[in-house]
Amino acid sequence: MLLIDAEPLKYKQDPVFDSDPSLASSSVSTLHQPPPTFEESAGDHVLHFSQDDTFAPLGGEEPPAFAPYDAHFFTSHSGNIISHDPHLNDDGEALYRFLLSQASVPPTVILRCKGSHDETHTRMVHSHHNGHSKMKTEQYTERITDFDFCIDVGQHIFGEPTHWSYADSTPAYRGRMYQEVGICEEKRKAKKSERKAAKVWDAERARRGFPPWIGSDYAWREDQPHLMQTNGVLKSSWTLRQWADDYCASRKYLKEFNYHKIAYGWNFEATRVAAISVVNSTHYRGDLSVQFETSQNIVSIRSHNRLSRALSNRWIKFLLFLTLIYPFIWLFKRFHSRGGGRWDVCGGAYALKRVEPTAKQSAPDLVHSESPFRDAFETVDATAQGSSLVDPPGRRTKVVGLREGEWFRQWEGTIRRAVLNRLQDKQPLTTPDDRPAPVPLLLDGY
Repeated sequence: MLLIDAEPLKYKQDPVFDSDPSLASSSVSTLHQPPPTFEESAGDHVLHFSQDDTFAPLGGEEPPAFAPYDAHFFTSHSGNIISHDPHLNDDGEALYRFLLSQASVPPTVILRCKGSHDETHTRMVHSHHNGHSKMKTEQYTERITDFDFCIDVGQHIFGEPTHWSYADSTPAYRGRMYQEVGICEEKRKAKKSERKAAKVWDAERARRGFPPWIGSDYAWREDQPHLMQTNGVLKSSWTLRQWADDYCASRKYLKEFNYHKIAYGWNFEATRVAAISVVNSTHYRGDLSVQFETSQNIVSIRSHNRLSRALSNRWIKFLLFLTLIYPFIWLFKRFHSRGGGRWDVCGGAYALKRVEPTAKQSAPDLVHSESPFRDAFETVDATAQGSSLVDPPGRRTKVVGLREGEWFRQWEGTIRRAVLNRLQDKQPLTTPDDRPAPVPLLLDGY
């Protein structure tokens, strides 16, 4: 910046000052007054700004880029993210950004197959009676694990997560220790019948692989696939950011905000039954357990006081149970106005398979369509497994992702051989054993 001073002012000698010395002294005192401010002297100076006179640190390096807030968190034994960061409890924008960053990591979904049986054995033990020792026969039962392996299903999750929220009419934890319906001043405690119906539907929805934003009013109406579109998944009147602000505005001592990650798209129950039939085909007659297990599926934000941190430690919590202290803490959370509060109203949905629209039809095709003005790009049912969904007039759809039938056909032989070979492995299987590994396929001439 160049500063060019104007021509200095020239003071001429006044004969009046010569005749009256007092006036001259007063004039001298005014000349010794403080200099004028920048605004007052703006007219006496000319400012020129040059683009070359920009600020740069020494050495010529660029200024550091803006760094987002790095919140402190830890991972529990089940893989869930838990944070007691004070900034996340006070700033809704920081909490919202933290949830978005954690949502980029999908949950872990595995299919675990475990078989075991009980065996009764006989052993000889020593017994002492009146100073005499003798041997006697004793029978005992031992649990034998025949096979225990799991298959990584979460590796087939694709695309970005879809952020969803429960509808205002769905019972959920909205800031208190009991389920409510509605928002803001319209909230009320959910009725027992409403809670029971929501629990039954949520279990059925998880078994069939429906997205979490589908409510019980869907009623198996698979003939209307537009009800499953993903452009209206935020059913709540509040956005995710508003729920984050509501949590941060709360002054409760033991509050908790949970963001749930849910995988959808496959008919999990049908896939589980198919896996059971494969195991039964090996003539296995032990106790069989085939279940889909999900981990690393909750991001939990909790208060940053010492009591809340202590309750996040399972060993300290166990000691509080043994010393009968935890029941009093629970009563404080449940009934005190400044006690506890839960927010379980939103989360992220991760697709294993979904149905998407293809390109628009040509003009001649639209002429013969029954509804030519209907949008051909409307997203349809993401879980049309096992049902004969017919494309609506004027629409063409395609399945994106791996179908559960294709996946099962690839893994059917591997499941059978794992059972016959009594496989026990804690690491999830990622590729079928009858297929070459993906790395050799990249070699020239393989």
